[in-house]
Amino acid sequence: MVSTMTSKGQLTVPKKVRNRLKIHAGDKLEFLFDESGNCRIVPVTSSMKQLKGIIPIPRRPVSLKAMQLAIESRGKTG
Repeated sequence: MVSTMTSKGQLTVPKKVRNRLKIHAGDKLEFLFDESGNCRIVPVTSSMKQLKGIIPIPRRPVSLKAMQLAIESRGKTG
């Protein structure tokens, strides 16, 4: 699919692309470049505010020491 840039630098995202990416007016897109200079366009799907509350509050407080031990043991067995 092809889209033409206006003199103001604006593009119209074709309807098939909007549907596939599930994007709507006001949504944001991110332009990502790889080492070869190729560009990927991906929707910015969630803000931090939208993520609030998806992880339940622990039943008991977790100490900083317990958090540090969990971080240090990540990926280690036994």
